[in-house]
Amino acid sequence: MLEIIPCTLREASDFVQNFHRHNKRPHGAMFAIAASDGALLCGVAIVGRPVSRHMQDGVTAEVVRCCVIDTAPKNTPSILYGAAWRAARAMGWRRLITYTLQSESGASLRGAGWTVIAERAGSDPARWQNRPGREWQSVVGQAKLVWQAGKQALKDNT
Repeated sequence: MLEIIPCTLREASDFVQNFHRHNKRPHGAMFAIAASDGALLCGVAIVGRPVSRHMQDGVTAEVVRCCVIDTAPKNTPSILYGAAWRAARAMGWRRLITYTLQSESGASLRGAGWTVIAERAGSDPARWQNRPGREWQSVVGQAKLVWQAGKQALKDNT
């Protein structure tokens, strides 16, 4: 039986650094939550402000990382996405978004009640590396889907 437990941003970032398939730890965030089976930390979700400045409208937050271990129960990501939306709503956010690679199924997001709202092409490496110290990650160049939490959020999206 999974339960949602508190998690510090540092703990969640370390978990992502150790277990995420293709992303590094995020550079910043507002809060994190974790899922535990009582003995083991099975996964984390990290929520921050939207990475895209075009989505930074004061009412939208973003799940910047969701990461689970390989042996986590099958529904762990869905539980984390659902809990992240409930927590964000409780904090006053009206909209929660996240991105997946188009090559990923999105089953955990659909299971948590999220819907696809847009498709995005991958970023050009030349544009991505236009700032000193910014390191290219191959995942940045891949096409993505933009997801939004909950049906209520769709009504608020103007």
